[in-house]
Amino acid sequence: MPLTALALNCTLNASPADSSTGLLAQQVLDALSEHDVTGSMVRVVDHDVRPGVLLDMGDGDAWPSIREQVMASDILVLATPTWLGQHSSVCQRVLERLDAELSETDEAGRLLTYGKVAVVVVVGNEDGAHHISAVAFQALNDVGFTIPAGGVTYWNGEAMHGTDYKDLESTPDSVASTTRTLAANAAHLARLLSGHTYPPSDEG
Repeated sequence: MPLTALALNCTLNASPADSSTGLLAQQVLDALSEHDVTGSMVRVVDHDVRPGVLLDMGDGDAWPSIREQVMASDILVLATPTWLGQHSSVCQRVLERLDAELSETDEAGRLLTYGKVAVVVVVGNEDGAHHISAVAFQALNDVGFTIPAGGVTYWNGEAMHGTDYKDLESTPDSVASTTRTLAANAAHLARLLSGHTYPPSDEG
């Protein structure tokens, strides 16, 4: 069965600026394509995503159209830069908007995100990738996504150094290998869950 992936690039830089976050996210999408997964990317900061925890915050809110793409995909790639050791404010807004999924269920009482896989991408020339992925994993799992083994790929530059991921002459072997593993595991899990999602609970 064909699968689809959506990468949400949570860089702080609007288009057409180059994005290290977008580069590594695209490498994940490219790796997923080797497993017959079709991917696309949205640079969230280019859209007027309003603050809030509802499906639609009204007044020109762009989240509903982005959410449609999330819900139509089998795999969500949440990609964020590292700032002050934390995920970006754009990434936090995405997580807050996903909170609305806790109120969206099917006829069996399951969240609509059940059966969907999520992975995380982190880049930055400072430490923080493990902290950021831990926070993102918990938040994504809270709202119904399933995290595969090896569900994060990241690059941390040398401490107190100014080099960005996009400025490297080539992709480090360790990052490339981790990205390939992430893609293989995410595609495998998504296929297992596709059409065979979690059973309804006994409650109610």
